[in-house]
Amino acid sequence: MAQQRESMEYDVVVVGGGPAGLATAIRLRQLAAERGGDLTVCVLEKGSEIGAHILSGAVLDPRALVELLPDWQAQGAPLNTAVSADEVQFLTGPRKAIRVPGPLVPPPMHNAGNYIVSLGNVCRWLAQQAEALGVEIYPGFAAAEVLYDERGAVRGVATGDMGVGADGQPKAGYAPGMELLAKYTVFAEGCRGNLGKQLLARFDLARGRDPQHYGLGVKELWEVTPQQHRPGLVLHGFGWPLAAGTGGGFFLYHLEERQVAVGLIVDLNYANPYLSPFEELQRLKHHPVLSCHLDGGRRLAYGARALTKGGLNSLPKMTMPGALLVGCDAGTLNFAKIKGSHTAMKSGMLAAQTIADALAGEGAGGRDLEEFAAHFRASWVYDELYRSRNFGPAMHKLGLYGGSAFNYVDQAAFRGRLPFTLHDTVPDHQRLRRADQCAPIDYPKPDGVLSFDRLSSVFISNTNHEEDQPCHLTLGDATVPIATNLRLYAAPEQRYCPAGVYEIVEESGGPRLQINAQNCVHCKTCDIKDPTQNINWVTPEGGGGPNYPNM
Repeated sequence: MAQQRESMEYDVVVVGGGPAGLATAIRLRQLAAERGGDLTVCVLEKGSEIGAHILSGAVLDPRALVELLPDWQAQGAPLNTAVSADEVQFLTGPRKAIRVPGPLVPPPMHNAGNYIVSLGNVCRWLAQQAEALGVEIYPGFAAAEVLYDERGAVRGVATGDMGVGADGQPKAGYAPGMELLAKYTVFAEGCRGNLGKQLLARFDLARGRDPQHYGLGVKELWEVTPQQHRPGLVLHGFGWPLAAGTGGGFFLYHLEERQVAVGLIVDLNYANPYLSPFEELQRLKHHPVLSCHLDGGRRLAYGARALTKGGLNSLPKMTMPGALLVGCDAGTLNFAKIKGSHTAMKSGMLAAQTIADALAGEGAGGRDLEEFAAHFRASWVYDELYRSRNFGPAMHKLGLYGGSAFNYVDQAAFRGRLPFTLHDTVPDHQRLRRADQCAPIDYPKPDGVLSFDRLSSVFISNTNHEEDQPCHLTLGDATVPIATNLRLYAAPEQRYCPAGVYEIVEESGGPRLQINAQNCVHCKTCDIKDPTQNINWVTPEGGGGPNYPNM
C-alpha cells in the first residue's frame, strides 16, 4: 500500500526560488511586520540549492531591488560591477562588423545605472534576506502537482515522490511527496513552468492574448587574461552567424574577478530545422569582436535556458481562484531591454501586496484576486511593458532591418507610445518548415579552445539526475518522433536541444529516438519548439538538473 502523504499548512506557498518568488516571499514578511501581524510563508525550489537552476546574462536594473530592500548595498548584495561602457555591434560576416553609434541604439538598450551580476548569486543573497525575515525555504523539492479544493480553487501543491524507479515502482528509501497547503499559492517557476502551463490551460488564462513567444539563451562563463579584462563593459550584438529570417542576438559582459559572460539568444520562431543554437554560439565566439575578449582565457561554466519574450501582448491573466502567476511563469520579461529580473521582482511584490491586503480583510483565502490586475496596471512594470509591446512583433513581421528601424522610431521618437499595436499570432513551434524546404547547416568542428562539443559543455554545467527514475521528458505519442519529426523535419530535437538529450539511433529494426534525460539542463526548449507539441517536460526528482555555481 502506498504511504500516505503528510501535509503542512501555510498562509502562502511560493513555487520557485528565483527573483520573482523570493521577492514575493520577502515582501509578504515585510508587510506582516509593518502591520504587526504574521504570515507564514514557504518557498519551494526544485534545484539542489537556491541559485542552482538560475541562468541569466545578466545585466540587472536595480529599480525593483531598491524598492524591496533599500539598504541592499549595506547588506552586501552581490551587485559588484556597475556598467561602465555600453557597446552594440552588427556582425556583417564571420570577420566583419559595424559598431552601432550610441544615438542610434534604442533607449531601452542603454545600461547606465545598471549592474553586471551573477543572477544565481543575487538569488542566493535574496534567499538569505528572506530567511532572516522568517521565510521557510526548501531547496531540492520539486512541486509536481497542483492541489485543488472542492470548489476547484488552488489549495496548494504536492512535491514529487522521492525514490521511484524508472519502472514506476518504489525503490528502497522511497518517500512520498508532501502536500503544502496554503490560503494562496504563488507560481514563480520561470519560463514555461510545468505547473504554470497546466494552470494556463485549466483556467483559460491566455484567452484573448497573443500566443507566448520564446527565445533560447545559451551561455558560457569564462575567466579571461588580466590584459583583456574590462570590468563593467556591456557588449550586445546581432547579425552573423544567424541567417536572414532568424532572430536573436549575442551578449558579452565583463564581471568582477576577470570573469566574462558570453552567450547567444536565438528566437524560437526560427524556420530552419537544421539550426542548432548551441552550434551557433560555438562559431560566434570565433568572430574577432568576441574572440579578442576570450583568447587566452578558459571556460568555467556552461548552461542554457529558454526565456519568455512575448511581452505585454502575450501576458495572460495572472490570477485564478487561490493562486497567482508571477515573473517569467507569466511572461513579464521586457525583451526590448533584454532584462526580466526587475520586472519579475516587481510582479512578485505586487502579488505580495495583493495577498497581504486580502488576508488582512478576509483571512480565509482561496479567492480569485482579480484586483491584482488593477495594481499591476497602475505600476511602472505595466508602463514599461506597454512601451515595449511592439518590439517583438516588429522584429518578427518586418525582419532585422525593417524591425530595427521601426523600433528605433517607436522608442526614440514616440517613447513606445505609437497609437497602434502590432501582433504576432503564430506560435513559435508552427514556424518550423519541413526539412526538404531548407538547406542543412554545415557547422565547423570545435577546436577545444574557443569552441566545444555538447557533452563537454554539459559536463561543466554540473548536471546530474538519478538515472533510475521515471523519464521527465514524456511523449504524448511514442510513434511521432520517427513517423513525423524525423520524416518531415529531420529530427530537429537533435539540434534545438542544447544538451544532447535527444538522439536518433539506427538499429536493425529502423531508427528510434533515444532520450538521454540525465543530460537535461531544464531549459524547456523541447517543450516549446517541438513542431508536433508531443514532448511534455515534467519535473524530475527534486535536486536533479544543473548545479550552476554563479550563472
